[in-house]
Amino acid sequence: MRDEREKWTRLRIRAIGVVFVLLLTVTVARAFYLQIYEQERFSSLAEKQHLKVVQLTPSRGAIYDATNSALAVSVEMDSLYAEPRNIEDIPATAAQLSPILGIPREQLEKKMQGSKGFVWLQRRLTPEVAAAVRKLEIDGLAFVKEPKRFYPNAEIGSHVVGFTGLDPEGLEGVEKKLDSILLGNTGYMVTERDALGRDIGTRGVMKQDASSGQSVALTIDKNIQYITEKELAAAVESSRAKGGIAIVMEPGSGKILAMANYPTFNPNAVAKASPAALRNKAITDSFEPGSTMKVFLIAAALEEKVVSPQDWFNCENGVYTIGGRTIHDTHKYGRLSVGDILKYSSNIGSAKIGSRLGPERLYSYLRNFGFGARSNVDLPGEVSGYMRNKSQWYGVDLATISFGQGISVSSLQLVTAISAVANGGNLMQPYVVEKILDDKGNTVKQFTPVSRQRVISAETAKAVAKMMEGVAAEGGTGTSASVDGFKVAGKTGTAQKADPVTRGYSIDKRTASFVGFVPAEQPKLAILVVVDEPKTSPYGGVVAAPAFSAIAKQSLCYLRVSPTQPLKSKSGVVEGKKSEPAKAEAIDVAAEEVPQESVSAGGIVMANFHGLSMRQALQLMEKRGLNVRLIGSGRVVEQNPPPGRAISPADQVWVRLAPSA
Repeated sequence: MRDEREKWTRLRIRAIGVVFVLLLTVTVARAFYLQIYEQERFSSLAEKQHLKVVQLTPSRGAIYDATNSALAVSVEMDSLYAEPRNIEDIPATAAQLSPILGIPREQLEKKMQGSKGFVWLQRRLTPEVAAAVRKLEIDGLAFVKEPKRFYPNAEIGSHVVGFTGLDPEGLEGVEKKLDSILLGNTGYMVTERDALGRDIGTRGVMKQDASSGQSVALTIDKNIQYITEKELAAAVESSRAKGGIAIVMEPGSGKILAMANYPTFNPNAVAKASPAALRNKAITDSFEPGSTMKVFLIAAALEEKVVSPQDWFNCENGVYTIGGRTIHDTHKYGRLSVGDILKYSSNIGSAKIGSRLGPERLYSYLRNFGFGARSNVDLPGEVSGYMRNKSQWYGVDLATISFGQGISVSSLQLVTAISAVANGGNLMQPYVVEKILDDKGNTVKQFTPVSRQRVISAETAKAVAKMMEGVAAEGGTGTSASVDGFKVAGKTGTAQKADPVTRGYSIDKRTASFVGFVPAEQPKLAILVVVDEPKTSPYGGVVAAPAFSAIAKQSLCYLRVSPTQPLKSKSGVVEGKKSEPAKAEAIDVAAEEVPQESVSAGGIVMANFHGLSMRQALQLMEKRGLNVRLIGSGRVVEQNPPPGRAISPADQVWVRLAPSA
């Protein structure tokens, strides 16, 4: 019996030993699995339990203009946070910070009270405010660097560049359209938490993967943009209008050199602007084009050979009834040639040309010119305009659409279409983004001109351009658009605005416009000026044409395009006998003091630009009739040739600007 009991005892011990070995094996295996295979996952979970990640504002890439001047940059600024557990006297701290930060004391106290170990007090402080806080030397207050978006040129190009929110997410313009490209990787700051999940302090650790976004270079030239905005503002204010739009395009490529809206806004202070001022009306709004549509009517009719430049039309002495509706001309015209119909802007003549062309062909050509469809420009918010299908044209519709009523277009569509006439018949893709750059300035992607389609032949385009010259010539409706030394091809437009209440046309509200290109023989610039609801005169030839002329004159001067016609005025030319010293023309700029002994007799004399701002330099260039290349931004620090020296055709004429110290 004893042997039997010992035998069972040994068996039980062995069984228990086997069980323990199995349990130990399972435990070791589980520990190995957790420590080796699941180590990363559980470490991450543990870190999340006692660490809190605070996201910081990501940095955005810069936006440059065509001259490589910055239009938008990200500037590092101090953001202030508090560790309430490390602040001895929260009420006293709040009282000291309140006048500096401009935040009520009670609000600061509420922020710093509670169980939080980390709290933002104010982000992206100005250097002066940050310095004032540092002087307090309060334990528990600290700073971290965050980027803030800054627009060095304020209003210049604001509708194209756009702006960002606090996130900073792009909200308008290029900032919105290319948000994913401009926006960099997010930075982080890490805070510690106790076993109960309460914040207990910061480690001040910034992850190394935070980086700036890519930069963007635009086709916009800030000098032409400034000229355009200045002249548009003058046109709107002098006519007491509601607002205005102006676009400058390179007709051969589709590059947008300037796009202006008035009223405008400062993207550094968006909160002060009205919602209406923030909208880029050049692409988001449409309007009835009025007589500017006659250019494309005649182009289509010539291309289809239903009329020739030698044809004449009876314009019925200013009154013509068609489809039960009476059409009027501003003046009583009898027989007019096709060119004169454009020159004098005859509605009756246009209606008769439209009748010959027919609805199918007119509709087809207007669509081919880009009307009624988005151009897919690289800006947000573009509208397609409105053009009914030809199957919905009834009665007098063909006649009215022929002279620009019953159809709506955007400003961008109109200037793009006129560029097709200017460049020989190709409808180009309009664009504002020239290239995308990496953080070292290397080109990542280059955008090149794209022809969407050929609309008319080169011969037809040339014939239409020749007719358009008559508009700005003596006797035309747009003589105020003429530019001394250049032939201008253009067209005036005056259209009644639709009244949303009566669903008819307004009695007194008009849209006045002028669109064209210059020089007419070899166009460098296509320009559109639209003035909304002018009070002084409803006619595009009166309120919009002068702005066209001013923009064209100054822009051609800036681009150093030589005149193609004899100059009527001799601005900037010094005349005198060889035996006598020539005198420079006096101007209202203090810096224009040229030593008389340094002025050569005859020729165009270089002005003194030293110390002038870009605006003053442009004004002086216009006044003296000088073609000067502007380099940089700020104030003039260097120029070639020196003041008072006669300029020869072989001279490199430039001024260099630099920011004031």
